[in-house]
Amino acid sequence: MAEHNLKRTSEGLAELPLVVTLDGPAGSGKTTVARMVADRLGIAYLDSGAMFRAFALGLGAQSWTWDEDVLRDRLTGLEFALRGRGGQAALLLNGEPLGEEIRQEEVGMWASNLARVGVVREILKHAQQRLGAGTSLVAEGRDMGSVVFPQARYKFFLEAAPEERARRRWLQLKEMGVDEDLDALIANLRQRDDQDRNRAIAPLKPADNAVIIDTAGLTPEEVVARIVQEAEQG
Repeated sequence: MAEHNLKRTSEGLAELPLVVTLDGPAGSGKTTVARMVADRLGIAYLDSGAMFRAFALGLGAQSWTWDEDVLRDRLTGLEFALRGRGGQAALLLNGEPLGEEIRQEEVGMWASNLARVGVVREILKHAQQRLGAGTSLVAEGRDMGSVVFPQARYKFFLEAAPEERARRRWLQLKEMGVDEDLDALIANLRQRDDQDRNRAIAPLKPADNAVIIDTAGLTPEEVVARIVQEAEQG
C-alpha cells in the first residue's frame, strides 16, 4: 500500500498522507475493523465519534440546546492530536488522552444529539481535516467519506441490521461486566439511526463512490481482508 501515498508534484514524487474512510451506523463493526485496517497499513486510526463524545461529555446534558455562539465560545481553543500509529494510536484533546468515560451509553446519545448542531460539526470537521492533512490515517465515523474527506481515494461504508448490531454491543458490554437489556439496546440503536440518518446537516449515508459492505455473518478479519483487497485493486 505504500505506493498509494505517492503523488507526483512539479518537483517529482512527494509523499502525501493516505486517508481511508470507514463510515456506518453505530454498532456496525467500524471500530474493530478500522483499528485492524490501520494496523495492516501501518497508519494512524482516527475515531471521529470519540471527538463528538469528548465534546458531549465536556459540555454535558442538554448542551445541544444551547445557542451556537455559546457553543462556539466553549469549544474554541480545544485542539485534537494523534499520537502513534496503527489501531492503538491515541487521540488527544489538549495534549491529554481521552478516557473510557466517553464510552458510556448516555454520552453516546448526547453525542448523537450534539452532532446535529451545525457549529459543532463545523469545528470538528476542520479539526479532522487538519489531522488528515498531516497524518496518514483510517478515519472512522458517520460522514468521513461523504463530507469530511470527500477527496479520499478509498471509501467504505459498513452496515448491518439493528438487531445484529445490538447483539454485538450486548456481548461487548457483557464481557466488560455491564448488564444491559438487549431490547433496550435495539431501541437505542434504532433511535440513534433515525437521528443520524435524518438530521439536516451531514446525514448518515454512504459516499457516492463508497464500497458498501454488509458485515452480518462476516468476521472482522473477513471485512478487513475485503477492504485491503479493494484498496490494493484501486
